[in-house]
Amino acid sequence: MVVAKQSVFKIYMIEKPALHSGRRDTAERNRPGERRSHITGRLSMLKKRIEDDIYILTIENGKTNSLTADFYTELREILNEVNNNPSPKGIIFTGEGRFFSSGFDLPMFLSFKNSKEVANFFTSLEEPVLVDLFMCKKPVIAALNGHTVAGGLIIAMACDYRIATPNPKAKYGMSEIKIGLPLAVAQGEIVRFGMTDDRNYRDLVYFGSMMDINQAREKKIVDEVVEEGELINRAKQLVSLFIDNPGRAFTPIKNLYRRPLAERMNKAIAELDWEESLSCFFKEDVRATLEFVQASMAK
Repeated sequence: MVVAKQSVFKIYMIEKPALHSGRRDTAERNRPGERRSHITGRLSMLKKRIEDDIYILTIENGKTNSLTADFYTELREILNEVNNNPSPKGIIFTGEGRFFSSGFDLPMFLSFKNSKEVANFFTSLEEPVLVDLFMCKKPVIAALNGHTVAGGLIIAMACDYRIATPNPKAKYGMSEIKIGLPLAVAQGEIVRFGMTDDRNYRDLVYFGSMMDINQAREKKIVDEVVEEGELINRAKQLVSLFIDNPGRAFTPIKNLYRRPLAERMNKAIAELDWEESLSCFFKEDVRATLEFVQASMAK
């Protein structure tokens, strides 16, 4: 059992970061000039800047850019703004430091007290926001600056196009099976949509292995590889290439392409027995694995 847990830690975390809970220490929270979400009042986990009428959203949370409820709340706000205004003309996602994102924040998962709390997080926040990202009316480009794992890869797969750097150390993969957690409806469907075929999807989610950039490119998880210094510039070029056409034809073309899956996801989200589906969060071995990974991060 110890050997298995150590294997999980190596696969799941890639690099050994300092423990973080999705909240930052007092000095960091009180740093003057920091952007705060006007919804939560907390420091923003999506650092937003505008270049060439394009939102560049940098995921910034601890050393691994883990995803919390605040992240999805902020993203919902930004997507509403982008969809309901002519400007900006698109979105670029990237990450701070060596990670795009390691996925969901483990302390957040461990803080859930029962299946109802877990179900509420997915049905009222994470899943609807993920579908909204998938269906954003403007181009959304994932500029993958580093490790892209689990929930981080899901965010990337919801985008219209994924570019990455040739960094040989960066890892890509879906580690959920290694820690005993299933994929939620939109998560699984969106990742499957982005894969070239069902066999590649099967291998990605069944084995839970990490891939390097060459393997990610071969599996078409990454569409294009550019040098680090050109990552954002290339992403901006793609946004403009997609949207700057007469009548912004990209929007109805994307809607036609993706709407059938979005409708199927929304139907499945509404019909699923979420509390039963997510009861695994409280199984002894799953809980022990999550706690082990969290404790290992703190060392």
